[in-house]
Amino acid sequence: MQINFTKMQGLGNDFVVIDAINQAIALTAEQIRFIADRHFGVGCDQLLLVERPVRENADFKYRIFNADGGEVAQCGNGARCFARFVRDKKLTDKSEVVVDTDAGQLLLRFDAEGLITVNMGIPKHAPAQIPLLMKEESLLYHVEIGGTPVNFAAVSMGNPHAVIQVEDVRQAPVETIGAQLEQHKLFPQRVNVGFMEVLSRREIQLRVYERGAAETLACGSGACAAVVAGIEQGLLDDKVGVSLPGGHLMIEWAGRGHPVLMTGPAVSVYEGQIQT
Repeated sequence: MQINFTKMQGLGNDFVVIDAINQAIALTAEQIRFIADRHFGVGCDQLLLVERPVRENADFKYRIFNADGGEVAQCGNGARCFARFVRDKKLTDKSEVVVDTDAGQLLLRFDAEGLITVNMGIPKHAPAQIPLLMKEESLLYHVEIGGTPVNFAAVSMGNPHAVIQVEDVRQAPVETIGAQLEQHKLFPQRVNVGFMEVLSRREIQLRVYERGAAETLACGSGACAAVVAGIEQGLLDDKVGVSLPGGHLMIEWAGRGHPVLMTGPAVSVYEGQIQT
């Protein structure tokens, strides 16, 4: 099967984006792993499919697959690339686009400077909604990993996140603690693990170990989760700049019951075809 695709990136978090409206697409997990492979395929953190909407009020459906072939419900950097793709491909000329996802609907908005704001929805805190195998909700949870005590906040942005505050993000144990917590039995659907250094009430630095993809240059939903966790703990104001290895995002959250707004860039890198 020959597939037309666009390689895109949002702060270095890279994607293969495929129009599944004007192409007949039926990919297996093995084919997705092949496309995502950086040596034998195209190479990407996630593969995104643009499909016809499910609900009447939506413009498209947005599906996300990690590099390991598993489907997930949310990806913030991918949402911005999705928005750029449908505009660049002239699939829509709207300034606001509503997309169906398995985590609910997203609202994508373009501004005059070319940045894209994503309404990421209302974060969920109850353990059963994350999901996290804890009986009661808490600002911080405790676990021991390899004999090391770890305190983390947990929140769902349509996908599960654990957020660990560190003194120096450059020295954060991303590849050790991140990798082990991602697959810990406390998280039945695994978890994205963020390591957050608070620089001020309006600025943080963040590294994220993403489930199914290891550490990436940026994670939009992870940035949202980190800011939510920081606000909940009284560490941050309601509008925060997030510096990730791949670039900068602006995150806004007015508190419980309100959606998280994420603003940042999305870039098309090249067009291609691949035979799977």
